Amino acid sequence: MSDFEYILSQAKKSHFNGWDANELRKCVDMLPNLSREELFSLYRSKWIDDGKAIKETIFNILFADKLGKREERIKGLGTPELVEEFKDKHSGNVSLIRCEMQERYKAGRDCETIAEAFHNSNKSDQEWIAKQEKKGEDEKKP
Repeated sequence: MSDFEYILSQAKKSHFNGWDANELRKCVDMLPNLSREELFSLYRSKWIDDGKAIKETIFNILFADKLGKREERIKGLGTPELVEEFKDKHSGNVSLIRCEMQERYKAGRDCETIAEAFHNSNKSDQEWIAKQEKKGEDEKKP
């Protein structure tokens, strides 16, 4: 039985009974040995549930090169470009951009621009920037 067939048979069993932790770990360890076609077939299979570790691992293996490039591109953007892309909530990069802007804010880079973008964003971003500004005020007090 090939690795692909074994993983598929375990996925069928787990669909009805849930994953055994040891079997899940064993299947995840087998994934890098599969071809791109087999990985894609597993990813699209009705036997692989959404949100499971195995599906996430398949996704990461299939798109590892693209995920790394996207992160590199975001880290290389200037703050004004980040803010513009952050405003476009359909860009697909909002979460990564949010993390990058938070890191830059904490490092003291372009704080005013980032604060303005967060104040004009959703409630959780507004709360995050309010906490950061409060921390800054508290640190200034003797």
